[in-house]
Amino acid sequence: MVDLDKIEEKLQNQFKEIDRISFVNQKKVLKAFSDCKITSQCFAGTTGYGYDDVGRDKLASVYSNVFGSEKAIVSPLITCGSHAISTVLYGLLRPGDTILSISGQLYDTLYDTLFGKENGSLENFGIKFKQIDLQNNTFDSDLILKTIKKQKPKVVFVQRSRGYSSRKALSIKQMQQIFSQIKSLKNPPIIVVDNCYGEFVEEKEPSQIGADVVVGSLIKNPGGGLAPTGAYICGTEKAINSIATRFTSPSLLLEVGSFEMGYRLFYQGLFMAPHIVAQALKGAMLVGQVMEEKGYKIIPSNQEKAGDIIKSVVFNTSDELIKFVQLVQKISPVDSFIVPMPWDMPGYNDQVIMAAGTFVGGASIELSCDSPIKAPYIAYFQGGLTYEHVKILAEELNKIY
Repeated sequence: MVDLDKIEEKLQNQFKEIDRISFVNQKKVLKAFSDCKITSQCFAGTTGYGYDDVGRDKLASVYSNVFGSEKAIVSPLITCGSHAISTVLYGLLRPGDTILSISGQLYDTLYDTLFGKENGSLENFGIKFKQIDLQNNTFDSDLILKTIKKQKPKVVFVQRSRGYSSRKALSIKQMQQIFSQIKSLKNPPIIVVDNCYGEFVEEKEPSQIGADVVVGSLIKNPGGGLAPTGAYICGTEKAINSIATRFTSPSLLLEVGSFEMGYRLFYQGLFMAPHIVAQALKGAMLVGQVMEEKGYKIIPSNQEKAGDIIKSVVFNTSDELIKFVQLVQKISPVDSFIVPMPWDMPGYNDQVIMAAGTFVGGASIELSCDSPIKAPYIAYFQGGLTYEHVKILAEELNKIY
């Protein structure tokens, strides 16, 4: 068995840096609440059309302020990150346009949005998709710039996190370099970033270093474990206005949309988010270090700067992988007695196993883990509302592996 106390001592410098970034982001969020003059009236819900819904509009203003964008859509009516990304792409792209992914293949659940047959996919509307793979986890800048000049894509897309791949998440520094090069071109394309799992991991967001649109789920980082559903889309005013035509309709834009439950949990979750993300990052480092000292490969290593909250653990067999995921479920506060098994999950090509004994269904800012059952056998571990909860998992892992 490894010594957890010594592992924590070894990680103190990384923990200190995580706390520093959390403090910077907490000040940024607090300032946004103050600048937007948030009051308890903003928490009230509305019904029907939702005209003059102050809570909805102010919440969008706070997100826009935090993310350094001109405008935002933040809504419980957007069901998840994939829904938000699809809304963005349908809002920005027109028949004959091209979307160019410069970080490789998009997440599995977007396949039917791109290529579905007779389902109203982008391909059905004559929109072309091209991709450029990362090279050693970095952007292939020469090929990207050459392709943009030649093919003139309407949208350049970046997936910050890794999806079900073995790469590391992309850093703000990496994105800033390529975004600067793209923006220097004549008539540059619209840069869209899938920001899921990356919010508040670093001091800046992609929208603050050149991205025109950033998208994410509220049951991940920015919801702080409290938001019950929803997603955000932050960006330039021009881009958000185009996206709004698909979010509602061209005649309604952002004037409608009610939510009778009210918005307190969305505001409070955002306020808590920098701290919760820090807890998740520390927990990921602890679990990662335990598994590494047990002989397993982790991605990224704890000596590398994290670009998101996910820690990948690479196993030798599917049985080892399944055992790890099942243990995450076992020490969860909700449904701890349920034993997750691989199943044919909608939107995925392989069977998927998922542990999510969470207060908010499927919330991956809470302690959770999932993986497709295919080689290489990688568990994608994330979340943890408290470091202490994740440390309990580390104790159990230390006994079993």
